[in-house]
Amino acid sequence: MYKAYRQYVYIIHKLIINNIVASIKRGINYLMHNRTQFCDSIVKNFFAWLPDKQYLSLRFRFQMGRWVDWKNPTLYQDKLQWLKIYNRQERYTEMVDKVAVKKYVARIIGEKYIIPTLGVWSHFDDIDFDTLPNQFVLKTNNGGGNTGVVVCKDKSTLDKAKAKQCLENSLRSSIYKSLREWPYKNVVPKIFAESYMEDDSEFNKGGLTDYKFTCFDGKAENVMVCCDRNTGNTKFYFFSREWNLLPLNKRGKETDRNFTLPKPNCMDEMFEIAGKLSEGIPFLRVDLYCINGRPYFGETTFFPQSGLDPNILPETELQFGNKIKL
Repeated sequence: MYKAYRQYVYIIHKLIINNIVASIKRGINYLMHNRTQFCDSIVKNFFAWLPDKQYLSLRFRFQMGRWVDWKNPTLYQDKLQWLKIYNRQERYTEMVDKVAVKKYVARIIGEKYIIPTLGVWSHFDDIDFDTLPNQFVLKTNNGGGNTGVVVCKDKSTLDKAKAKQCLENSLRSSIYKSLREWPYKNVVPKIFAESYMEDDSEFNKGGLTDYKFTCFDGKAENVMVCCDRNTGNTKFYFFSREWNLLPLNKRGKETDRNFTLPKPNCMDEMFEIAGKLSEGIPFLRVDLYCINGRPYFGETTFFPQSGLDPNILPETELQFGNKIKL
């Protein structure tokens, strides 16, 4: 009987140990697949008191696995962190404010490239939906990375409670506090509505394709085409001015170099627009749309992925880094 008891205890002990080991493995697996969110939470909650440079150093180390080279930065994302700290111009605040930037851009390239604004409000409950058309887009002026965006294709079916939650969460967020992107520091959060835009071309199939131009001090070097958004499986391809596929990301590197996408008739004009908007700025990404053959301004981004993207190819880090002049 004692022997049976010992075997019973052994089995129970083994089950407990196996469960503990399995739990630890699940925890490690979760952290590995949610590294960005985990690091974001740790740094924001425990190190928010740090000055900008020290905060960015720590966050970069957690997310990228190495330290920022502040003294002699050569790589792209090191230089983006350097620019956060040492390149602060007053106009940058206007350029990241999604309401104010429309006037800024209109002064440079003209009003015809601006998607009309239908209204601006401080709170969701201030919105008078009766004054809005049946289709429109609600956004926050302080949001980033497609946060704080509500697309309404039929006002009668709009889930206002869900829209309110999305927009007010965005209003309360702070890209400056969480990522120390200085241009957002003094943006006063607002909600705004703009016209719903739709492209009739076969390529877009009723949606919109983003054209994100990589610019270095007045020169648009390439464009990242973001397509298939409607499918929920967005694809990203880099193209040169001559419309050749560039191996700047994993998808481009693994795709046949003869692969292509439809080149919009206004692409040359969009390259010119992006270049003008980036004059005097070491690095800027300019997002544009081509809607029914006409270019429209989207937004400007100083720090794509906030310079914390572990998926950027090493050769792209070096190539972009060499082009940014500090």
